[in-house]
Amino acid sequence: MLKGVENHSLPRTAAFFDLDKTVIAKSSTLTFSKSFYQGGLINRRAVLRTAYSQFVFLAGGADHEQMERMRTYLSALCRGWNVQQVKEIVAETLHDLIDPIIYDEAASLIEEHHTAGRDVVIVSTSGAEVVEPIGELLGADRVVATRMVVGDDGCFTGEVEYYAYGPTKAEAIRELAASEGYDLSRCYAYSDSATDVPMLESVGHPHAVNPDRTLRREALARGWPILDFHRPVRLKQRLPAFSVPPRPALVAAAAIGAAAATAGLVWYASRRRATVA
Repeated sequence: MLKGVENHSLPRTAAFFDLDKTVIAKSSTLTFSKSFYQGGLINRRAVLRTAYSQFVFLAGGADHEQMERMRTYLSALCRGWNVQQVKEIVAETLHDLIDPIIYDEAASLIEEHHTAGRDVVIVSTSGAEVVEPIGELLGADRVVATRMVVGDDGCFTGEVEYYAYGPTKAEAIRELAASEGYDLSRCYAYSDSATDVPMLESVGHPHAVNPDRTLRREALARGWPILDFHRPVRLKQRLPAFSVPPRPALVAAAAIGAAAATAGLVWYASRRRATVA
């Protein structure tokens, strides 16, 4: 159970979530391979290879060596891709591909942290063009993700500008803590992978989620809670349990709706009085 609403006289806090196999049930990047194929960005052979990579990832997680191979492969694969086209494909297929694989337990945790007054930050090794829309879908306050170099022609060069992986994730969290005023000793973090131990040990409340074997051993040795997320569910099926922070337009619409409902009740009551009379 999470602690209650934050005391706002204390420093701010946040909950840091890894994405793949922690918040969603698959690899976010590899999930879009079929859409990239349909958009003409990759060929059938690449689709098959990413499908195999997805299987390996789901079957036993990916260790450091496998992650490095995957990074090299994906960096070379996306060389020459038009960034705007990638963003459009992700936007068009986001709800169909990602919404059904969001863990119900993760969505509940995100909601609980927001209710308690904590920021929610997605920290993922996947590319920003994929992670940022997913973060928005989840209602995250901030996103840390891998960034690729974009050339003057608006296409990926195949080089990595910033790799959000391993110790780099912990560095990003510390930088955010400094800029946003987070008290890391009171912050939370969630991940499935042993490669995220630096991120987990940088906060006061680390949690192992669906951990790989190495992280499970580490969590047991350190007394970290181990969580089992296994119920993917569409966000719209959770409404109104899963709520996005209200925006002014939504608040205004709700107020108009409430006023209309009130007016309707008044009209109905007056009609009943007139009929009875």
